[in-house]
Amino acid sequence: MNALAANTAGNRWTRTFAWLLRREFWENRGGFLWAPVITGGIAVAMATLLALAGAVQARRQLGGGEAESIDDLGAYLRIVGAAGDGLLMAGCSMLSAVLAFVVFFYALGSLYDDRRDRSVLFWKSLPVSDAQTVLSKAAWALLLAPLLSVLVGLAVGIALWLVAAVAMLVGGLPHPGALFTHSHPFSVAGRLLATVPLGLLWSLPTVGWLMFCSALVRSKPFLWAALVPVLGCVMLSVFGAVPGLDLPYGKIWYVAVYRGLMSVMPGSWSVHGMGSRLQSGEIHDPSQLVSAILDQTSNWQLYASWDLWIGAAVGAALVAAAIPLRRWRDEASA
Repeated sequence: MNALAANTAGNRWTRTFAWLLRREFWENRGGFLWAPVITGGIAVAMATLLALAGAVQARRQLGGGEAESIDDLGAYLRIVGAAGDGLLMAGCSMLSAVLAFVVFFYALGSLYDDRRDRSVLFWKSLPVSDAQTVLSKAAWALLLAPLLSVLVGLAVGIALWLVAAVAMLVGGLPHPGALFTHSHPFSVAGRLLATVPLGLLWSLPTVGWLMFCSALVRSKPFLWAALVPVLGCVMLSVFGAVPGLDLPYGKIWYVAVYRGLMSVMPGSWSVHGMGSRLQSGEIHDPSQLVSAILDQTSNWQLYASWDLWIGAAVGAALVAAAIPLRRWRDEASA
């Protein structure tokens, strides 16, 4: 009987949580779905116009004749294939900035907006726990919104891929099929999808901090969440002019601002790795650049870093702290 009761309770919890996830999507589908779809549609439309203009110009320069012979066909095909991989990645890269803004402001208002419009009183009257509500919002900010962004980005990348192939064919450029035969769409898609769990752990400090502030403050959550850490770091930097006061200002800025506020940007973990590779002169052609970017999307070495796990632990603690705060705070001012 105890096992049956536990199983029934578990099924009820799962159904309630799934319902909360659907509720979050329908209440915020403008940011989660339509913002990346519209951005991607505009990008594809502009790329189509530019590709048509480029194809007409290329055809005009050829004068109806054949393209010049290629000295190193293998290198040319590799470059075209790398361009195809780059176009597939371009969709996700383009939408990553949209995702960062959507997730940042969604997490910032996730628990504050319910208190401001008093709808929290309605939701608390339902058989839904505060833990389920907070975790459903965290699930969208950390996992489901990035996953949806990657899927939409891949669709946009495929559209750009096809536009480029048609433009090469219309423009009379040699070997347009190399965009398909020498690119690696499944590898690119797999590596981009692999960024989702990595991004979940990396962005936990920012999402946790924003949700904690959203549950804690009674008004102006943006000022508390963003300006307080930034102004605190600025004041510490000003105090650095005091003789004898030696603080690790770079580390403080990194922890409080970069990890605390900017980790929500997809791929923000790769800044230092890409910078060192560019400065070392390892990258000499477009195919190597694309390969370096793909290596950063699946940077498994990051899973062994203390930076990732300490930040994830702090973020998880902040999300957990937001649960009792939501239970205690019922009202918020504008």
